[in-house]
Amino acid sequence: MSCDQPPHRNRLPAPCIIDTGTVVSKQDMKRLLSDLTRVRYTHFQNGIPISEGEGCILEVFADPQRATLIANHTLYLNVCSFDYLVLGRSGLSSWFDLIQDDRQLRLVPLSNPLEEQRHNSLDPAALEAMVAEVLSASWDAQLDDEEHFPF
Repeated sequence: MSCDQPPHRNRLPAPCIIDTGTVVSKQDMKRLLSDLTRVRYTHFQNGIPISEGEGCILEVFADPQRATLIANHTLYLNVCSFDYLVLGRSGLSSWFDLIQDDRQLRLVPLSNPLEEQRHNSLDPAALEAMVAEVLSASWDAQLDDEEHFPF
């Protein structure tokens, strides 16, 4: 067994969901949604589309006292606002359906985490140049302080 816990006969293994499935754990829902940035969303009531738009997910949290808010192209998602999440694929794109009774919020990612990581990674030479510039500025400031305030 790969876990450090002793084996139990009646204990089921932890779920393993790959590309499609239903997620009921609030912690797992939060982990999945936290990786999303830009999304297209559609709000359904009784299977009928009510509203749709695009926005950026600014926060994903679990708090029974706070609301899920979608306004001004921003999304603040509270996983406690939903009973479960359905993860699915259509062609090359994935979608996330947040379900609560007869309400459904579908999120379709507009950004690719692989592409974002590639664009956000720092070039080692650029990083070295930035560090050198910061250190040089710090040393210059120390020299200026020593000239003005000799001890």
